[in-house]
Formats: sequence, structure tokens, C-alpha cells
Amino acid sequence: MKNSGLRTRVKTAKGRKVGSTRWLERQLNDPYVKRAKAEGYRSRAAYKLIELDERFGFLKGARRVIDLGIAPGGWTQVVRQRLPQAQVVGIDLLPTDPIEGATILQMDFMAEDAPAKLAEALGGPADLILSDMAANTVGHPQTDHLRTMGLVEAGLLFATEMLRPGGAFVAKVLAGGADAALVAELKRNFTTVKHAKPPASRKGSSEWYVVAQGFKGVAPRQPEDGHR
Repeated sequence: MKNSGLRTRVKTAKGRKVGSTRWLERQLNDPYVKRAKAEGYRSRAAYKLIELDERFGFLKGARRVIDLGIAPGGWTQVVRQRLPQAQVVGIDLLPTDPIEGATILQMDFMAEDAPAKLAEALGGPADLILSDMAANTVGHPQTDHLRTMGLVEAGLLFATEMLRPGGAFVAKVLAGGADAALVAELKRNFTTVKHAKPPASRKGSSEWYVVAQGFKGVAPRQPEDGHR
């Protein structure tokens, strides 16, 4: 590894693929990666949430938050930092190191019993549901898009069942944003629906975020005492 001016360059090591070398070099020169390390965030993704919230203000006043696709935990770190009194429940198929004040479920969000387990852990209607979920890519753009959008649709269905009136849903989508049918469903359930690409998203990345605020539905029915 050598430093050329202000940019760190990585020598191609024996056995390391060119793509891996490029990824490592990009990480070493990414100001968000450096900032995350300095400020104690587990990933640069924390700044995507910070920048989205600065623009849309969906964290303000949230008391119950669900983080879909929590690993490695950067978004929940931001929520806990900004909303220390909020109850946060996260879920991910990948293991996630504990975060003080957050309940973390290691399981597949698409599993049949996942929504019920999340609802039980939260103990009441959510004010905010965050989703940074993305399907594992297979290298075929259309397939990758469909698989990720399937997760967004599942997240939206869950949000309509868990959010309190006025709540918000923030989810990662891919280039072009949510398709027409999904946007129509979002607009049917929320008063405002916007697409945004925060500065922390790499320019070459296909990710965008949809921010839906002002949930129009009714609060989910809570279990009666003694039946929780």
C-alpha cells in the first residue's frame, strides 16, 4: 500500500482480484468511511440516514422504531443517538453485535413468523419503520431489481400493519425508484411520498430511497391484557 499525494493506493496483492483491490482502495479513500470510523458508527450508511432525516425530519418525535435489515447497525446507532428514549427493534438474517437500548432479532424478515415476532418485541404501534434491506445480487440487473423491490413491497405491507396514523416508512429502492404500482400503493397509504439519493450514497451506486410520511391508516389493534 502506498500513498500517492492525498490518495491512498493499494498494490494488487497476489491472489487478490482486481475488483477486490478497487473496492479496498475505494474504502480507504472514502471520506464517509473515515468519518464513520472516527465517530464510532459501524458503517458509512449511518450518514445516509442522517442526511435523509435532515431533509425530511422523520425521526422527530418517534417513540417506537423498527429497523429492517439492521446489520451491521449503523442506522440503529443513529436512532439511539438522536432518540435515546425511543424503543428500537431490528431484524436481520446476518448476526449483529448488540446495541444498547435496541432489541435485535436474527432471522429472515421474509419468514412467516417474523412480523409477529417484531410486533411482540415492539409492544405497540410503530412511529417509524426503516428498511435498508437489499437482496443479495446475482449480477443480473433486472433480477436484482425485482428481488430487492420484492423486499420493499413486503416492508410496505408490514408498515401498513404496524404503523400508527401519521407514521413514516423509509426504504431503500434501486435506480429509477419504486415502480408505478408501488408508488401508487405508497400514495394510497401516505400523505407524502418522495424519492431521494442522499449525498452519502455513492454516485455510482444504483440505490435511492423512498420516504413516505403521514400514514393514513388506523392504529393496529393491541393485544388485550393477559394475552400478550
